[in-house]
Amino acid sequence: MSFTINNRFIGPKFPPYIIAELSANHNGSLDRALKTIDKAHKCGVDAIKIQTYTADTMTIDCDNPEFKIEGGLWNGYKLYDLYKWAETPYEWHEAIFEYAQNKGVTIFSSPFDNSAVDLLENLNTPAYKIASFEIVDLPLISYVSSTGKPLIISTGMANELEIEEAVTTARDSGCKDIALLHCISSYPAPLEQANLRQIKELSNRFKVISGLSDHTIGNIASIAAVAMGSSIIEKHFTLSRKDKGPDSDFSIEPKELERLCSDAKNTWAAIGDADFKIMPSERGNLKFRRSLYFVKDIKKGEIITKDHVRSIRPGYGISPKFLNQIIGKKPKHSILKGTPVKPLCKENYF
Repeated sequence: MSFTINNRFIGPKFPPYIIAELSANHNGSLDRALKTIDKAHKCGVDAIKIQTYTADTMTIDCDNPEFKIEGGLWNGYKLYDLYKWAETPYEWHEAIFEYAQNKGVTIFSSPFDNSAVDLLENLNTPAYKIASFEIVDLPLISYVSSTGKPLIISTGMANELEIEEAVTTARDSGCKDIALLHCISSYPAPLEQANLRQIKELSNRFKVISGLSDHTIGNIASIAAVAMGSSIIEKHFTLSRKDKGPDSDFSIEPKELERLCSDAKNTWAAIGDADFKIMPSERGNLKFRRSLYFVKDIKKGEIITKDHVRSIRPGYGISPKFLNQIIGKKPKHSILKGTPVKPLCKENYF
């Protein structure tokens, strides 16, 4: 089970696909957005992701209590004001896409309405991401899926039925390449609530590639997720958390992203396959396994006893499991101490 984005294979048999989420970490500056893309590319990511919305496509400018955030990182913000602060202006998109493409790094986005999809199609985006809050927006998922491009869906807060509806809608609308990202939609997400076992369950239950959109602090959850089978890791990225922005508190910095890219791929390489084959690095040590050796001189025709034979290193003799079969035999030739016990055959013993 795999698919490609810009010719990069994504799936369990390939190294984890690392996505740096720019989100609102441009802090209102196009120049900072481009510098962030450049730094993420140098850190070794496979893709950069942005978010395509405006305050007006996300919500309405309304002072009613339900439009205000209570608690958490954005406590006291009106939804409209928060999205106005965090939005990536549509007029920046062409420059952002062109810059990433010139760097040779894949870039795509999360659209939040049909106008965003239309903009991204004009920019030839190679894939789409549905944010966890939008997993219930089946008309949006249908519109995105009609492009036929790979679709990554975050599942934060969604129950099994909502995930199934999203996947079914995507497939029915023409999307063949789907990935589901386990996600805890809390900012930041408590590590003890990461619930990483869900990653494999998503793959098994919905027959898709699965991964993690990680909002925890640090890289522990992401690396553990790779060890548990995650094919995609998405992490919010900023040049510096000190430069406060909407997402800075739960974003990683360049040194952390560089380690994530390296550690995630090394972790995947270490997983290997479930089989019993001897690995190439082990073969040279086979000679140091235990085997049967004559530990005393023995004359031709003398009966072999337990005093004559021991299981020792190195491994040039026969297996220790044959010890009882060698006891009582008579060698056809005299044998010196330190000689490996040869296979049980007429040429060697009576």
